[in-house]
Amino acid sequence: MNHHLTNADLHSHSTVSDGTLAPSALAQRAFDGGVELWALTDHDEVGGQHEAREAALALGMDYLSGCEISVSFAGQTVHIVGLGFDIDDQALRTGLAATRGGREARARLMAEGLAQVGLPGAFEGALKYVGNPELISRTHFGRWLVECGVCADAHEVFRRYLTEGKPGYVPHRWARLGDAVRWITQAGGVAVIAHPARYRFTPTEEFALFSEFTTHGGRGVEVMTGSHSAPERITYADMALEFDLLASRGSDFHAPGESRTELGELPDLPGRLTPVWTALQDRIHRAR
Repeated sequence: MNHHLTNADLHSHSTVSDGTLAPSALAQRAFDGGVELWALTDHDEVGGQHEAREAALALGMDYLSGCEISVSFAGQTVHIVGLGFDIDDQALRTGLAATRGGREARARLMAEGLAQVGLPGAFEGALKYVGNPELISRTHFGRWLVECGVCADAHEVFRRYLTEGKPGYVPHRWARLGDAVRWITQAGGVAVIAHPARYRFTPTEEFALFSEFTTHGGRGVEVMTGSHSAPERITYADMALEFDLLASRGSDFHAPGESRTELGELPDLPGRLTPVWTALQDRIHRAR
C-alpha cells in the first residue's frame, strides 16, 4: 500500500465548532470527495466524534479521532491538531473544557466593542449560529454581520471588525503549547502544527515554535492544507524534514461556498515525507 497516495483529509470542522454541516453530513461530503481516511477536528471540542466516526465507517471510510486546540504562543494564536487520541481521556477533556471556557466572556467583550461602533445585538446574533456559548467564535460574529448586510463576506468582516486594532477584536489567552501537546500525546494521539504558513511569525519565532513543539513531544506538521500556496507547501515539506516531523494533509473545510479547498481535493503529500497516518495505523478505525 502506498501511504502517500491515500486520500486523507485530517482537518475539517462541523456544527460542533464553527462549521456549517453536522458531523454526519460532513462525512458524506468527504466520502463524495473521494476521501479514504478522514478526521473531524472541531475547535477545542470532541462532541462530534462519535457521530463522525459512525458515519465514516458506515460509508466505508477509515476514521481517525481529531480536534484542533487553540494555543497562545509568542503573542499569537496557534492551532495544534490532535489525531488518533482516546476521545474519553479525562485530562484531555478537562483541558479542552478550560480552553473553551474563555470564549463566552471574550465574545461578550467583542459584542460590546461592536455595540460601541453602532452594531448592537451582536452576541445574540452570533449565538444564533452556534447554540453553545462555550463555542462562540469570530466566525459566528462574521456570519451575523454578513446576514445583517453590514459586510459583503467573511473576508470583509475580519478586515473591518475582527482583527487586531479593530472594534470587535479581543485577544484570548488559550492553552499553553506544552499542555496541548501533552493532552494529545498522553491520550495516545499525535500532535500536529496546523497550517503553519498562516502565522505571522518571524523566522526566529517560527524556529522557536517548531523547536518547543518537538521538545514537548509534538510529532507532525500540516504540509498540504487549504490555506497553503504551492511555495508554502515546499517550505513546510522542508521544515518537516529539518525537524524530523510527520507530514499531515487536510482541507480545513468549514462550509460549502466558504472554504477555499473542498474535502479530498488537496494534492498528494510529497514522496520524500512520511505521512502522519503511518504512525497511527493502530489508532485508525477501519471501515469493514
